[in-house]
Amino acid sequence: MRLTAILTIGALLMASQASGQPAVEGRWTLVIHGGAGVIERDRLTAQQDADIRAALSHALETGSAVLRDGGSSLDAVEAAIRELEDDPHFNAGRGAVFTYDGAIEHDASIMDGSTRAAGAITGTSHTRHPVTLARRVMENSPHVFLRGLGADQFSVEQGLEQVENSWFETEERRRQLDEMLAREAEGLSAYDVDLKYGTVGAVAVDLEGNVAAATSTGGLTGKRWGRIGDSPVIGAGTYADNRGCAVSATGAGEYFIRVGVAHEICAQIRFRFQQRLEEAQASVPLDSEGIPEYYVHASEFGLEASDIQEIADGVIGEMESLGGSGGVIVATPWGTGTYSFNTPGMYRGMASSEAGANVAIYGDE
Repeated sequence: MRLTAILTIGALLMASQASGQPAVEGRWTLVIHGGAGVIERDRLTAQQDADIRAALSHALETGSAVLRDGGSSLDAVEAAIRELEDDPHFNAGRGAVFTYDGAIEHDASIMDGSTRAAGAITGTSHTRHPVTLARRVMENSPHVFLRGLGADQFSVEQGLEQVENSWFETEERRRQLDEMLAREAEGLSAYDVDLKYGTVGAVAVDLEGNVAAATSTGGLTGKRWGRIGDSPVIGAGTYADNRGCAVSATGAGEYFIRVGVAHEICAQIRFRFQQRLEEAQASVPLDSEGIPEYYVHASEFGLEASDIQEIADGVIGEMESLGGSGGVIVATPWGTGTYSFNTPGMYRGMASSEAGANVAIYGDE
């Protein structure tokens, strides 16, 4: 029996581009990261390992609770990151690294895949939760990106919680700066001595099929001259588009910026979906008049998890070919969540309505 043609393939593609890919009804996914780098078993004590896993699990459950209750992906990623910003194990919020001059500055960004609205901040000094400030920039200002004193002023005007810069300090981060400065004084390399990129991030798809992404960081230990990495740069460290996916990155920011990693992954997923949709329609038998017996509808179609992994791995490979290291987390409108990284480890966790929750640290997990 011939099925009624609902849309021509051209109209179908335009509809897909306008409204995003169809969700898997009743399915949600949340993926988080707490940074990537030289994270190996012999570099963490048993207590550190346990504490980091507990912190990841707590943040994962906080964001998952939002999604389970029917909340938005945007609310979920913000909620998860706020927890990570308050945990001193991660290079974001409290526990962020020191600049060369001994201060602490934060960068953050957030993006809504349903509208492609975005907000970002860099070089803030007193906002307890930078990710929330980035969201306020997105929702309550005409701008996308604010910096330094202006971002701090906007934060105060928005009534966000303010703290002394010293509140973000930890003894371990001070030790790392002192070690870096000592190496520099000896004429040794002083670039990120621990080789850990402690940026935190979250991506999600909610029950409505909307994706969102957010990233927050303190940057690199000993950063100078107002250095800005990829975390607050929309398209490099953070990107979300219902037509493709949501991405949050962590790693050597200069390389993620050069490749435009987050946007590149989203764009490739979007284009591959369109390609596969066209291929599926082209395979439909024609009747005696040369008319397709039925039309493939976007709601009946989606990319496989293997496609998402291949694309993410490919873009990370391109970044690596330039000399960069780090990783990404990805969530799609079809409920797929994944990681890709080229470092020995990445603090990470994933939860979904289909498969429960899990966290991991090392590359062989």
